[in-house]
Amino acid sequence: MMDTEAKLAVHEVVCEERYKKIQERFDDGSKRMSRIEHLLYGVIIIVLFGPGVAGDLIRHILKL
Repeated sequence: MMDTEAKLAVHEVVCEERYKKIQERFDDGSKRMSRIEHLLYGVIIIVLFGPGVAGDLIRHILKL
């Protein structure tokens, strides 16, 4: 019985570490997806308004 309990305790520790790593990867992926989402919004604006308006907007933002 003690051997089974020891194996179960080790298994729980290993699984806990595994789940922490999985959660970290989900969090990193969420940050990356947010950046991609913002880039897509920019591309959509450029496509909808055309390159001339997008160029003027970029010049205005960068104060050129």
